[in-house]
Amino acid sequence: MSKSRLEDFHPGWFGAVMGTGVVGIAAYLNPGHAAGTAGGFEWFGELMTITAAALGIALGVPYVARWFRQPAATRRDLHNPLTGALYGTFPGGVLVLGAAAALVGPSIVGVGTARALDAAFAWVGVPLAFAISVIFAQLLFARSEIDHEVINGSWFIPPVVNIVVPMTLLPLIPGSSPATARLLLLASYGFWGMGFFLFVVVLATLHHRLVNHPLPHAGLASTLWIPLGPLGVGALTLMKMADASGAVFGASGSSIQQLSLVAASAMWGFGIWWLTIAIATLVRYLSQGPLPYGPGWWAFIFPLGAFTVADLSVARAWQTGLIEWFGFGLFVLLVLSWLVVAVTSVKFVVAKGRRHDAAPRS
Repeated sequence: MSKSRLEDFHPGWFGAVMGTGVVGIAAYLNPGHAAGTAGGFEWFGELMTITAAALGIALGVPYVARWFRQPAATRRDLHNPLTGALYGTFPGGVLVLGAAAALVGPSIVGVGTARALDAAFAWVGVPLAFAISVIFAQLLFARSEIDHEVINGSWFIPPVVNIVVPMTLLPLIPGSSPATARLLLLASYGFWGMGFFLFVVVLATLHHRLVNHPLPHAGLASTLWIPLGPLGVGALTLMKMADASGAVFGASGSSIQQLSLVAASAMWGFGIWWLTIAIATLVRYLSQGPLPYGPGWWAFIFPLGAFTVADLSVARAWQTGLIEWFGFGLFVLLVLSWLVVAVTSVKFVVAKGRRHDAAPRS
């Protein structure tokens, strides 16, 4: 890839890996829980997981190369409150690939290889998730003033990436030594805490901005869906950590599971509210005209996918068919949204490539 194309490479492109990966995870859970559809959904989940891995390679090469070949452009985007948080999509995509490897991978590459891939993705994604959450916060703190117009939902990306960390660490607990299992569970709760409390802080900031100022411009409309990510992954990982607690806490694990289910259900309930708000706000944007396309459109996908997976998990924990079928409806919306964003993204990349090739060379 030429230097000029690397300079224009958007830091949010790895959101495509997050979004595609979570579609694979959601599909593999067999939304609707009908026995006759399990095989088809598993096949689709495997296909989307492989697609996410291919996207990770295709996008990862220019993503990393840009840091070395275009450091000035990279730093410029990182310092920009509108784009800096988008660098969290890189560790986010790596961690989602790890979670997909743990869940879907055994049916594709076998249990041993899937576990090794999950561990490898964790070694890369976990420190990067922590780093971007610290770096972006410090860059915001160092600014003398923040205009309300740059406060947007992309600021939720560093929190949600930290909350995703347990999805890669928890599958490594089975087969680990007791000491390692305790460390993995402790790290999972620690990263969940980092992400969740950051989410609460950012939510208060964004809520203040939305109440006291006009809506963000249409190009940022998709970022208002991102809170579904921390809520969905937060509820899901809370239940998953409780399930894993039996290996560490023994008999106390059942009490932790019950309390965690209650807390996760409360987060799921707030997610229902935010989903309604997000849909209503999107309709308001669309009533004023079509949304301008950008790689930020992938912000519609991962949050919705994360909440879909959380809904299915809550439904099965409560053994409630109505909520299960609501999750199936969310999955249909998720797949349709993925198709729209994927097709539009391909058209955008092709058109941009043609413009670049047609541009006069200096």
